[in-house]
Amino acid sequence: MFESAELGHRIKKSVYDKEVPPLREALLEAQLDLAEAAGFPVIILIGGLDGAGRGATVNLLNEWMDPRHIQTHGMGEPSDEELDRPMMWRFWRALPPKGKIGVFLGSWYTWPILNRVRGVTKEADLEQSLERAKRLEKMLVDEGALVIKFWLHLSKEKQEKRLKKLEKNPLTRWQVTDRDWKHFKAYDKFHEVHENVIRHTSTAEAPWLIVEGEDASYRNLTVGRVILKAIRDRLDLAKTPPPKILAPPLIPAIDNLHLLKTLDMTRVLDKDRFKIKLEKYQGRLNTLTRDIKFKYMSVIVVFEGNDAAGKGGSIRRITGALDARSYQVIPIAAPTEEERAQPYLWRFWRQLPRKGRVTIFDRSWYGRVLVERVEGFCAEADWMRAYGEINEFEAQMVRHHLLVVKFWLTITKDEQLRRFEERQATGFKRFKITGEDWRNRDKWELYEQAVCDMVDRTSTHLAPWTLVEANDKNFARIKVLKTLGDRIESKLEELHASGIDYLDRPKNHR
Repeated sequence: MFESAELGHRIKKSVYDKEVPPLREALLEAQLDLAEAAGFPVIILIGGLDGAGRGATVNLLNEWMDPRHIQTHGMGEPSDEELDRPMMWRFWRALPPKGKIGVFLGSWYTWPILNRVRGVTKEADLEQSLERAKRLEKMLVDEGALVIKFWLHLSKEKQEKRLKKLEKNPLTRWQVTDRDWKHFKAYDKFHEVHENVIRHTSTAEAPWLIVEGEDASYRNLTVGRVILKAIRDRLDLAKTPPPKILAPPLIPAIDNLHLLKTLDMTRVLDKDRFKIKLEKYQGRLNTLTRDIKFKYMSVIVVFEGNDAAGKGGSIRRITGALDARSYQVIPIAAPTEEERAQPYLWRFWRQLPRKGRVTIFDRSWYGRVLVERVEGFCAEADWMRAYGEINEFEAQMVRHHLLVVKFWLTITKDEQLRRFEERQATGFKRFKITGEDWRNRDKWELYEQAVCDMVDRTSTHLAPWTLVEANDKNFARIKVLKTLGDRIESKLEELHASGIDYLDRPKNHR
């Protein structure tokens, strides 16, 4: 796999000096055209062996390009804040917006590789990490990103020669550490793991480009030309309309029976029983969040439901039981300009809580398969692929001991009409009703079908949906509190039984 990168590629200095000025000028023009169009981001990964010129390549790109439109990230040891979240959180936060270039020295491949070479993880762990990386890159490309992956390679003999040369020169001696020589001694193991990584993750949408790293002139020209061509080709492609992708249709059951119609919407809870149960379940929730093991987990609570179904009231009953310092409520509205410049899930990834915290989403990432689907705000192919992307997002949260609890609050069409009219007639509730709410009623059946498809495709054993009969607000609020308490209690029992410690992170996170 690395044969062509061990041939001794070289470029004469005279050729290099002649080629660099026009290449730099062309790169700057492409970069400025990219920034002006702001149609897609460019994500560049620089991987490879120690001594192959990874750092020098990153420095060169910053020298050759306009620093206002390029963001460089040296992803070293994760911080305590980063270790509190899933591994991919730190990379999602660093993604460049449309029109910008993000360069990553160290990426989502770094720690899985190091842990496999060191024997911290098994082959199966590496394979799972690579699958997650492939799904991330596929999603980024589907969202419009241009992903360019460079692998800088050296043969074993040339790596040793390179390290000795750097170590001998007083000006570059600092670049060679004991870690570099330790890695050199494990060259054969690295070679095996690197080959596995490249073989599994060099895909059509994000292939690895292997570059021999011994000769700086050859390496620099190769990397520069690849980036220039990739950006130019993509800018030219943007001038033509993308082909329409047709997904197989999702149709309702032919007997018109679906999940929401099986719910008993007559369930009620009288006021006196509500007060008793409210005190019981709020007290239980408070006690659970003060458990000694709660600081080893996080809780994500997702609220979706019909307009006027009572999401806000249920949220207030949860927050009323919690220490105000331990929770955050995130209301989700239409995306901002900053959020539209990023992949769809970006604004949700960045809100994931630290350990020992509760984050409540009033609306969530399910907007893509609900309102965006029904209102036509995204293409059919986009909301169809969103089911898998959402399941992957939630799986990564659960893997890192984030408990995901999802509620769909449902009311009948007649009850919604009653609440709408009540809101319009009550001055301090009038802000809750908008023209958009009335328009959504005209698409009631379409929303019902979208909800049923959402539950069928995203209610997993890791993050199941709880359907809440919400015609009676008291019943709905108690069901939410009881369900949330049950889920947290079950997770705490799991943590107590496993003896997990705060520093027990998923292996590939370190």
